[in-house]
Amino acid sequence: MPGLIKRSDIDEVRSRTNIADIVGDYVSLKSAGSGSMKGLCPFHEERSPSFHVRPQVGFYHCFGCGEGGDVFTFLQKMDHVSFAEAVERMAARIGYELHYEDGGAAPDHGNRARLLAANKAAEDFFVSQLETPEAEPGRVFLGQRGFDPAAAQRFSVGFAPRGGVLGKHLKGLGFSEEELITAGLIGKGDRGDVYDRFRGRLIWPIRDVTGQTVGFGARKLLDDDQGPKYLNTPDTPIYHKSQVLYGLDLAKKDISRGRQVVVVEGYTDVMACHLAGITTAVATCGTAFGVDHIRVVRRVMGDVDNADTRGTGEVIFTFDPDDAGQKAASRAFAEEQRFAAQTFVAVAPDGLDPCDLRLNRGDDAVRHMIKTRKPMFEFMIRRVLDGYDLETVEGRVAALRAAAPVVASIRDQALAIGYVRNLAGWLGMDPTEVQRAVSSQRQSAAPAQAPRRGDERSGGESATPVAPQESAPSLTNLPTDPSTRLERDALMAILQYPGEVGADFARRAVGAQFGDRTLSVVRDGIAASLDHLEAPDWVSRVVGQVPGPYATLVTQLSVAPIPQRPEMIGIYCRGVASALIDRDLLRQTRELLGSLQRLDAAAEPERFAAVQRDLVRVEAERRALRD
Repeated sequence: MPGLIKRSDIDEVRSRTNIADIVGDYVSLKSAGSGSMKGLCPFHEERSPSFHVRPQVGFYHCFGCGEGGDVFTFLQKMDHVSFAEAVERMAARIGYELHYEDGGAAPDHGNRARLLAANKAAEDFFVSQLETPEAEPGRVFLGQRGFDPAAAQRFSVGFAPRGGVLGKHLKGLGFSEEELITAGLIGKGDRGDVYDRFRGRLIWPIRDVTGQTVGFGARKLLDDDQGPKYLNTPDTPIYHKSQVLYGLDLAKKDISRGRQVVVVEGYTDVMACHLAGITTAVATCGTAFGVDHIRVVRRVMGDVDNADTRGTGEVIFTFDPDDAGQKAASRAFAEEQRFAAQTFVAVAPDGLDPCDLRLNRGDDAVRHMIKTRKPMFEFMIRRVLDGYDLETVEGRVAALRAAAPVVASIRDQALAIGYVRNLAGWLGMDPTEVQRAVSSQRQSAAPAQAPRRGDERSGGESATPVAPQESAPSLTNLPTDPSTRLERDALMAILQYPGEVGADFARRAVGAQFGDRTLSVVRDGIAASLDHLEAPDWVSRVVGQVPGPYATLVTQLSVAPIPQRPEMIGIYCRGVASALIDRDLLRQTRELLGSLQRLDAAAEPERFAAVQRDLVRVEAERRALRD
């Protein structure tokens, strides 16, 4: 069929692509043993990582929600692209030229690639326009805020001219009007007339976590511009403002490395922070910091809730002193307990935002603001207390009643006890009285309490990992007896390290009799695929051989961590396959001995002799195996 990518090319692209590099653009991955990596699942909320990636076999699998597949599956699910688009994207990444069946041309797989290309072309156009005479107000704006041409270039800041110039330019590059409307670059009026969405404004490109430009933010410059102060790209097939953070593409490595993220309120604040050395700063794009943003940040941070890392990460919020900033602080506090990391608030002197602080007092002041951050709970309690006259008894009692719910919401008991003491000191009241008010508030709020750390989903439902259906075979549902564990480990070795096991051992291992009926189906799938043992799509071949419900189990076995050091993995894999073969030879020995005992040598001499020969052969094979 013309237009289909050749299977050999798909296999080649898959084999040349390191799945960990691709997944790592979305998820912070850590080593999980020999050849295995893990992180927080991007497909469901979780506190502890159950999402595993096995670069050697090119597969990922989440043991919490059951999602799994190869690099193409991952891109399809994360970026909502077709299979062909995923292959083409990876081919472009590695510089591989794809070929299509019957010499056909690449089919049109949808708009995503075209929309990304249109946005990139628009970004280049905007950047080039910043040096034009018409862009003088934009250059003045940047200069007045302490940003020189090098800073503008670093963040690809541009200028959108008036007069429909962008639309004409992009159409001249071959983009259709429909594509530009879909990308949010031009709009269409009630009378059918089209116009550039961004006109006479300073422009910031908004990129996703992989660095691809998906939208724009535009700042008003001219007095006769009747639009809002900031205008953003509307939601499009590639841009969803609730899931995008400005600056994340620049900050993600330092966020992952330092386990810290600084959330500011605007594009210029991100620029100011990065230029001052706070390279973990990000900002929302025309919307409040919400649950979807938290999911993105936690995945990039590796914000894991376990005994080793709990509380070691930092999420630092900066808020403007105006009403909007105070509302943003309240919203952030409401979601605070979705983080395993500690949350803080950084407030600049005189209520300056990071951009103005850098402009007025320099880079050191921005760094000092972040360094002197205050815990989120302290910030919120003091904010409540600021609304009352603490010089009067009535004011202190009212302040206690208002602050008690804040302290009652603290799930960490050690922290809660500490804040009871602090609140008592700030109010000048007896700690016992404060504790009584907090306990009363906690009891009254119990039926409708907010989601705790660990209760990830909206509505507060349990965050227990989403287990696969009980009827579907799963690694977590296998028996744990030694015999089943041996069968499981041998299959994992063959799937993950077929070259280390070797064709001979693999063939003999899958020829063994299995006690677990579920694993025996996987064994049969491997046996049917042995001709492709070391092919790039080896695991995919096995998946294609087993019945549909068993595909997930094959993926799980292919990514589950093998507890061995890299230098020992070859010995381990051959050893576990050998143990399975040895067990099967022992079974054969036992059955042959039983046959000899039941046979009458005098009555059936030929059959008796044949069984004896088989017994000698099996015993010789066992000795050779052990040697």
